[in-house]
Amino acid sequence: MEYITRKATKTDENRIRALFIEMLQTIYSKDNVDGYEDGYLDKFFDQREDWICVGEVNGSVVAYLSIEVHHEQEDFLYLDDLSVSRQYRNNGIGTRLIQIAEAFAKETGISTILFHVEKSNTSAFKLYQRLGFSILSDEGTRFKMVKRLPNLT
Repeated sequence: MEYITRKATKTDENRIRALFIEMLQTIYSKDNVDGYEDGYLDKFFDQREDWICVGEVNGSVVAYLSIEVHHEQEDFLYLDDLSVSRQYRNNGIGTRLIQIAEAFAKETGISTILFHVEKSNTSAFKLYQRLGFSILSDEGTRFKMVKRLPNLT
């Protein structure tokens, strides 16, 4: 299957919102879930460091990964949400989006990538482990995962 990846634009927002709902429905095995609050996604479209990468098949957004840049004691990327539409899973799109985030981290001199994964989301957990992420901490219903990239200096 052929797909392209690109930086999301504001015109992708409705599709990203729909993919977020689909992701939550999968994780929690229920139809009635709450989506993003109004205005939440704006930070990804306002030309700051935070951005969303999408995967597209035949002109339709079928996956996305939101990427946040944090400048705290140590700079790190936080991968906020990754969603691949059910019919497009297991085709390498999620892997590719994470690889793009890793390349972005290297380009910006950031060596640590963090995110959370629900313990019930075993397929995502296996993907992250396969891509070199490990458990940093157990936070009850979810794990905080980390990947430290090779020294960039």
